[in-house]
Amino acid sequence: MNRARREAAARRLMEQSPPRVPPDLYAEAVRRGGRILRRRRAARRLMWLLMGAAAVVFAVWALTAQPWAEPPSETTPPVTGWESW
Repeated sequence: MNRARREAAARRLMEQSPPRVPPDLYAEAVRRGGRILRRRRAARRLMWLLMGAAAVVFAVWALTAQPWAEPPSETTPPVTGWESW
């Protein structure tokens, strides 16, 4: 299809009247859009709730385990100087 034919086909399409829209399409779109927005809002709230719970769990673990403190030694230091007793 050459350029002239494509342009002619595009002009014919643009000159035609737009197709009829079903009368209940707007109401259906509004209903679906509202449902999508409610789901997104619920998902966002759930995400924030899970992130807050994870932060609380991490804080409790950090306070009880104290990973920043050096763990106690599991071996005893060598005993020296006992021969002179």
